[in-house]
Amino acid sequence: MKIAKRVLLAVLIILAIVIYTQYPKLNIISGYAAKNMASTVFLAHRSAESVNANDNNVPLIKLAEVSSNETSAEASVFGLMQRTSVCFEGIGCILVNDDFDEKASYRIPSRSKSTAQLPFPYGNKEPKDTIFPEVDYQLLNKALDSAFSRPEVQKTRTVLVNYKNQMVAERYVDGFNAETPVLGWSMTKSVLATLYGILEYQDKIDLNLPAPIEDWKTDERKEITINHLLRMQSGLEWEEDYSSISDVTRMLFLDTDMTLGQAQKPAIAKPTEIWNYSSGTSNLLSGILRDHFETQQAYLDFPYSALIDKIGMNSMIIETDQAGNYVGSSYAWANTRDWAKFGILYLNEGEWNGQHLFDRQWVDYITTPTAHSDGTYGGHFWLNAEGKYPDVPKDMYSANGYQGQRVFIIPSKDLVIVRTGLAEEPDFNINTFLKDVLAAFPSTDNSGLK
Repeated sequence: MKIAKRVLLAVLIILAIVIYTQYPKLNIISGYAAKNMASTVFLAHRSAESVNANDNNVPLIKLAEVSSNETSAEASVFGLMQRTSVCFEGIGCILVNDDFDEKASYRIPSRSKSTAQLPFPYGNKEPKDTIFPEVDYQLLNKALDSAFSRPEVQKTRTVLVNYKNQMVAERYVDGFNAETPVLGWSMTKSVLATLYGILEYQDKIDLNLPAPIEDWKTDERKEITINHLLRMQSGLEWEEDYSSISDVTRMLFLDTDMTLGQAQKPAIAKPTEIWNYSSGTSNLLSGILRDHFETQQAYLDFPYSALIDKIGMNSMIIETDQAGNYVGSSYAWANTRDWAKFGILYLNEGEWNGQHLFDRQWVDYITTPTAHSDGTYGGHFWLNAEGKYPDVPKDMYSANGYQGQRVFIIPSKDLVIVRTGLAEEPDFNINTFLKDVLAAFPSTDNSGLK
């Protein structure tokens, strides 16, 4: 009996210590758990059991107790800091706070989903059964085997390889298939940036004009342009730390309007003097995009009419915040084939089945290294310009997201490679993965010929 009491006391002491030390984070923990559960069940149609066992089974987040149905989820930690996420057709799931009005109606985007009876990628029929004599399919299959070989560590979920606009390999872990939407996390930033490329091509925006933020017009921030924001070189203060209560976690899990946080930050340097990765900057750009349109409906429709539905990414949904802004930093969902379509659009320099959505010079823009980024960042895309991945062509660029979501575009190899999962480096070695895939294709020097 004494031993049992001592064990119970020890458990209670440990529990008290955890609550005391982590209490300020509980709002974030329960918020993440509720939002991730609601969106994954509602948009990806996966079971709550699967989400708890995999997606939410990470340090701290797994402390949350989550209950859900098909249109909402609630989470708390030891009964404390309960958070709720509510889902709506067309705009996904919103992590609500005290400002939420249950009776309020939310506008949703108008969609015109492609019904083109064409094989992938230009339609949604099965891809052509194409054999390229120069491709070593045995090596390609071996590369995919390797990407899934250690499931408890690598946690790869899907891989797709597209060569010369034809799918040459595709694989899914149990529970996922070609129709399963995957959260892109920060790959959403690249989608958001593309909307600016489309507006520029339409002569509707000048990236070199000052950002239209009223509060900036009377201080040193008036020199910040949209170009600076797209390159993460505005000089604005921002803390991108997901392990603590920081600017980014407050924004994603506490703010009603996610477009405001970065705009309210002071300048700590002049534009171009520093490079500072900021999800707040991406959501500020989403707010600037909203203000570009006369109505909320026009803003909601634009990503779909100008890009998403235009190239048949029928599964893609970009979720909004509670104020109706697209969460351009983090919350785009799409199945693996639709993420590949996004990469193929870039591989073809903005042309989709004979129609240009953006100018080829936009590709030059987003792949030009930003000062102070060590050649790793362009315009809301990641780069290999200085050989971060030594066995990969230097012209490779990519849309990157948390936990190893990736769309790799390698022009010198005519390749688009998509990988999604729940682990990134060092658990999933990107250089080794890409090296293994590239071994199956005709060789070029890794300077990356454009």
